[in-house]
Amino acid sequence: MKAVIQRVSEARVTIEGEQIAQIKSGLVILLGIVDHDTNEDIKCLSNKITNLRIF
Repeated sequence: MKAVIQRVSEARVTIEGEQIAQIKSGLVILLGIVDHDTNEDIKCLSNKITNLRIF
């Protein structure tokens, strides 16, 4: 499991030409998950992300 966190001035999610979501400035998390990732992996990574100190 990998996560990339990026600060953005604006972002949107578009699927097949339809806009699903959008934000102004904030953080975008690009998350990659594979079949063998466990619930413990998910808990560990989500804990890391929520405890980041981003200035």
